[in-house]
Amino acid sequence: MTYCVGMMLDAGLVLMSDTRTNSGVDNISTFRKMFHWEVPDERIITVMTSGNLATTQAVISKLEERNKTPEERHNSVLEAPTMFQLATELGKLLCETIQSRNADNGPKAAGTFSATLILAGQIRGMEPRLFLIYPEGNFIEASFDTPFFQVGETKYGRPIILRGYDRTMSFSDAAKLLMVSFDSTLKANLSVGMPLDLLVIENNRFEPLHEERILATDPWYRSLSASWSEALRAALDGLPEYPFHTRM
Repeated sequence: MTYCVGMMLDAGLVLMSDTRTNSGVDNISTFRKMFHWEVPDERIITVMTSGNLATTQAVISKLEERNKTPEERHNSVLEAPTMFQLATELGKLLCETIQSRNADNGPKAAGTFSATLILAGQIRGMEPRLFLIYPEGNFIEASFDTPFFQVGETKYGRPIILRGYDRTMSFSDAAKLLMVSFDSTLKANLSVGMPLDLLVIENNRFEPLHEERILATDPWYRSLSASWSEALRAALDGLPEYPFHTRM
């Protein structure tokens, strides 16, 4: 399974993904699910992937034309004139890849090779944009009312983001919020696992402001996880007592 989050702030974009893939509890592997490309002073583009690993790897390879010799390759991510056109192209590519794999494996394979993508980035002269791309190739764009997207195992971490998100928050606070969301998901579901990839994109800065792979042994992560658990216990202790005497 997977958990990926893309979040829009007034200051830019914050993205986080896990790295676990599995085919049952006894076959667990680690693969990167966040990919980004840059053209200095011109654009930065990020794609996060969820779903069938073979499908998502095929999509990323096709974006980069990895099936061609090096001198013939051209990365369409670096050439699309707008983020909207890139979302359209990526949606079409995803849909075609899924349909091809399902056709090769018969009707019973429908859904087996499904995948969902988050596309984020900025091209010079335009605003940063964030898209959620569905297996069918259609997509939606983040807005003031829907400022973040999640894919994969979303249910455990979503309530935390809904309660804590503020569009004006700092990158540091956004990283903490996402880390708490991921920590709660990690503790609730074995199909999401460390390490985590974090990418921060500041408006009009066409290179990562911050990029980090967070390991399970990371001191900041361990401290944050312990502090969050303690804060939850303290909050529970501080809630009004249940009035047993009035209900008997």
